[in-house]
Amino acid sequence: MPVATQGSVKALDPNDLKAIGATIVLANTYHLYLRPGVDIVKNLGGLASFMGWDGPTLTDSGGFQVFSLEHLRKITEQGALFKSHIDGSLHEFTPEATIAHQEGLGADIIMPLDVCVSSDADRATIEETVERTSRWAARCRQAHSGADQVLFGIVQGGLFPDLRTQSSDAITALDFPGYAIGGLSLGESKDETYDTAELTAKMLPVERPRYLMGVGSPEDLVECVARGIDMFDCVLPTRIARNGALFVKSGRVNVDKAPYRAGDGPVEAGCDCYTCLNFSTAYVHHLFRAKEILAYRLATIHNVRFVLRLMEEMRSAIASGSFEAYRREFHANFTPPDQETRHTQRRKWLEAQRRLRDR
Repeated sequence: MPVATQGSVKALDPNDLKAIGATIVLANTYHLYLRPGVDIVKNLGGLASFMGWDGPTLTDSGGFQVFSLEHLRKITEQGALFKSHIDGSLHEFTPEATIAHQEGLGADIIMPLDVCVSSDADRATIEETVERTSRWAARCRQAHSGADQVLFGIVQGGLFPDLRTQSSDAITALDFPGYAIGGLSLGESKDETYDTAELTAKMLPVERPRYLMGVGSPEDLVECVARGIDMFDCVLPTRIARNGALFVKSGRVNVDKAPYRAGDGPVEAGCDCYTCLNFSTAYVHHLFRAKEILAYRLATIHNVRFVLRLMEEMRSAIASGSFEAYRREFHANFTPPDQETRHTQRRKWLEAQRRLRDR
């Protein structure tokens, strides 16, 4: 799911999304609640109508954003008190309130308020988050009244198998129509992500969607589909696009660097995206060097199309019984950034986000 945090996938409009094969987008309750406000979105026909999108939408509860505020929030059994990162005004998200906000936004799939902590938190802290997430999930289930909306449950538990089991048992007992796996891609290694995703997916009903939250690099998509995951979201494809990093079958290329200055072919031969069908690598390179806004749109189109095409190819491979061959071929060609580089990039991004919140 391309991420439209504030009702917009950065640099793209709804026609772009349709053209590259997007079928559902994800938006953020925290951000839309603060600006422009739930009532405005509701009065203008709901989220899809508000953003000019005629496909399905999913909203997360905003819980991750609230809990990432650190010194600007306080957690109680009732919910989360927090200060807006925009103007410092005081607000409260309770399980019931987040359901009401999402019902007002009119998303097709909505998420309960959960407690999210980093994967390196101590066991006692994660155990407490599992228990509170379960209690809050029950409150969300009871508060949910939208017959035309699907409410998923969220499983937490960090990297502790027994806590993942405890959380899965509690959440599946509430009989949600779909399930999300939270608390991953928060600093742990890829192997830890994959192992925990696989363990948790096996505990969830096979006939219902399984959604791994916040994971979306190409290699992660392939490996987590192999482990039973159906749905993903991540800002990575759009975020790195704005920095000139583009996905290709061999990995990533930094199109703003000198080697691409005179490239007369597309970013990737055979790519069916608008960017590759119409523009040379040299032109995209030039746009980045000249800091032209079009650079961000063309790069984002390419990256989001790459990821959506990857998902299309995996669906076809699964249907034809050739997924394992597809998986081997993908890894034979695609070289991801090493883990140290990945962690460095993520730390820089988190620090930038923290600076923005602290302004």
